[in-house]
Amino acid sequence: MSRYVVGIDLGTTNSAIAYAASEAEGSAAGAGPGAATTPIETLPIPQLVAAGDVSERPLLPSFLYLASPREFPAGALDLPWKSPPDRAVGTFAREHGAKVPGRLVGSAKSWLSHAGVDRRGAILPWAAPEDVAKVSPVAASAAYLEHLRDAWNAKIPGKKADERLENQDVLLTVPASFDAVARELTMEAAGLAGLKQVTLLEEPQAAFYAWLAARGDKWRKHVKVGDILLVCDVGGGTTDLTLIAVTEEAGDLVLSRLAVGEHILLGGDNMDLALAYAVAATLPQGMEGLDAAQRVALNYACRAAKEALFADPKKAAAPVTVLGRGSKVIGGSIKTELTREVLDRTLLEGFFPACKPTDLPARGRRVGLTEIGLPYAADPAITRHLARFLGQQAGSLHTGGSMVFPSAVLFNGGVFKATELRKRVLDVLSSWAGKPVPELESGDLDLAVARGAAYYGQVRKGKGVRIRGGVARSYYVGLETSAPAVPGVAPPIKALCVVPMGMEEGTKADVPSSDLGLVVGEPAVFRFLGSTTRRDDAVGTVLDRWNPEEIQELAPLEMTLPSEDGDAGETVPVRLHSDVNEVGTLELWCQSTRDDRRWKLEFNVREPSAD
Repeated sequence: MSRYVVGIDLGTTNSAIAYAASEAEGSAAGAGPGAATTPIETLPIPQLVAAGDVSERPLLPSFLYLASPREFPAGALDLPWKSPPDRAVGTFAREHGAKVPGRLVGSAKSWLSHAGVDRRGAILPWAAPEDVAKVSPVAASAAYLEHLRDAWNAKIPGKKADERLENQDVLLTVPASFDAVARELTMEAAGLAGLKQVTLLEEPQAAFYAWLAARGDKWRKHVKVGDILLVCDVGGGTTDLTLIAVTEEAGDLVLSRLAVGEHILLGGDNMDLALAYAVAATLPQGMEGLDAAQRVALNYACRAAKEALFADPKKAAAPVTVLGRGSKVIGGSIKTELTREVLDRTLLEGFFPACKPTDLPARGRRVGLTEIGLPYAADPAITRHLARFLGQQAGSLHTGGSMVFPSAVLFNGGVFKATELRKRVLDVLSSWAGKPVPELESGDLDLAVARGAAYYGQVRKGKGVRIRGGVARSYYVGLETSAPAVPGVAPPIKALCVVPMGMEEGTKADVPSSDLGLVVGEPAVFRFLGSTTRRDDAVGTVLDRWNPEEIQELAPLEMTLPSEDGDAGETVPVRLHSDVNEVGTLELWCQSTRDDRRWKLEFNVREPSAD
């Protein structure tokens, strides 16, 4: 049995690890649901802070630097454990890589959710020089987890095998808006890092669990029956919105996750890029005077300046330096600064503008936000995305109004270290509700997700307070319809609901339908769809048409399912069975109705197998 429950926040910008002693369910210290939890600790993480200098930090910056041959003297990148001699993870990777951006991997988590690229392909650093040996988003994520594993094993267990991280119950967090593909790829990265007992947890829920852990039994004094709580989580790469309801059952308060928002690739990365453009406007030749590497370097320098200003509210400006080009690299350095006035104006008006509840995110693509290859949200205004989310959920939850008005807000993500940004969101929500909307005070925003994940690990063992919820989306499989061929027009599809919203992890369901034909023995495309608002569709519901605002098509799977005796193009009559497993990924089984063959389709990009 695991000696610890370990929460890992695998963040876009920073990663962290927290843990608590694990005790068997029903033991004297933790008998029954709601029993007291054990104390949660955070692990200081040894890492390179300079070449040849290893020090502990509470966070591990999620950056990977791919060193060139002979760039550093032998041993300069050594860690207290055996480590690759040609790469670095963490603080030094981030800071040195900002000077050599063509060798720096960042935002791997955002790439992990980007369906438009080969996420197992060696594509990072994006647009790196030809002589750089690139890595995949999965491999980069695994590198961060490997560093956390080695840091844990160096500090916690000594020589005890049963205390090594590989043998602990690990709660690994992902954005609530991650689809099943990105979740499965995260699990794959954990497997590459040697982690054996991993369960995924959505980051907004982890943040709320951290709030519960900090309040203990007193959390009930801060909420009441009928409250709808908003978790507003803006991290380095994504904006995640979650609603949690407070209800009553047998005289006790109960927490239930009502809804999550759609995947919005919008966060600190976008803000850094916007700040880079604002700072570049103060240079004689503007952004046009910088080459591609300098633009990336400016982006990283603005990130560091932003964090320095957030860390010290009294600081009026922070320096921004970008190395020059050619033989006069040092002498030709570009030196400027990011002022607090530019910071506030760019972030408040660009990302958190005051708006009406009827204002929706603009459609279309902003050229300036697509340079580094990620499909960022077209509209950077987080408040307009919030208006859209609350409006959509009002219809889904049948509230009778045009918008869900949260009773209180819990903020998460490093962006909200800035008091001005939290205040702006509260002011906007209060203007919509016509009354003040309070903040649920959170603790350390950098460590909340990891600490909340460790708390959830204890919840799974019968301690603490559980947030109910199940699957955050309804999932559908696309069925090709029989229709006359029309040149240039794809045949329409129907959507068959295979997983309803709220289906609990660890449960299975037969999918009622007439026999379906499964093509085996030749390449076939399987189309999947998802919805964050259609909560009334039951398993087996078939939709002929739908509102594109309600249901979105997910990344299709193209594969060849094995056939009996190699018969190409055989169509096998099947019935479907869906399974939401304990780690939160989805499996769809296709059972032949004429023999004992069956095939498993996972909502991921792995090659399926037949049993």
